[in-house]
Amino acid sequence: MITLGALNDIPAVRHGFFTKRGGVSTGIYASLNCGLGSNDDPRHVAENRRRCAAAFDLEPDRLVTLYQVHSPDVVTVERPWQPGETPPRADAMVTAAPGVALGILTADCVPVLFADAEAGVIGAAHAGWKGARAGVIEATVGAMAALGARPDRIVAAIGPCIAQRSYEVGPEFPAPFLDEDAANGDFFAPARRAGHFMFDVGGYVARRLGRSGVAALQRCPNDTVAEEDRFFSYRRATLRGEADYGRGISVIVRQA
Repeated sequence: MITLGALNDIPAVRHGFFTKRGGVSTGIYASLNCGLGSNDDPRHVAENRRRCAAAFDLEPDRLVTLYQVHSPDVVTVERPWQPGETPPRADAMVTAAPGVALGILTADCVPVLFADAEAGVIGAAHAGWKGARAGVIEATVGAMAALGARPDRIVAAIGPCIAQRSYEVGPEFPAPFLDEDAANGDFFAPARRAGHFMFDVGGYVARRLGRSGVAALQRCPNDTVAEEDRFFSYRRATLRGEADYGRGISVIVRQA
């Protein structure tokens, strides 16, 4: 589990960006696959999630995740989901409720964890390029503000994601970002293939976080594609022609 100092310095908040190690799954899911949407044995996924909750001294039903759809949609969580309850289709969560752990699943996309210590409000977002460009970061900050947080008090942490050196995109990719802001050209570098580019999605998310007015931001340097022994990766699995892939989890919880 990776933690970042920006959030470690908040006594009432615990967080962690879990690696792929320490679980019970096997094969392409080895070993801490927490993705309910994967084709892994559901019993293994349940045990992996139990272990993640236990790392925060919580029962497994206190860890909530979403049906993620690469949207800008945010859910305000007042209680854990009930047994058999279908998780909301959204890509971010916020809560002021103590003891509710917010979990974001990723396998190259950008996990972002948020906290306003004074307001007692936390948040978690799944920011792939599509959701980030649609405004999931700003929507999360706004939903936290609706619970009493203030952007100038929010601390944000970006977890492990695909690095620019591993993220080749096609010739059509930069245009929408450049139409949004010419300065987004900062996040594209020429690839070896003519007309293709290497995209820094983590840098793009960090800029949007900065422009949302958060007080502090820290970013993990890890590359989920290159660090095969530590992280699951959709792109790596796709390049290898594997049928599926595991999902890592990033968790934040406010203590009572």
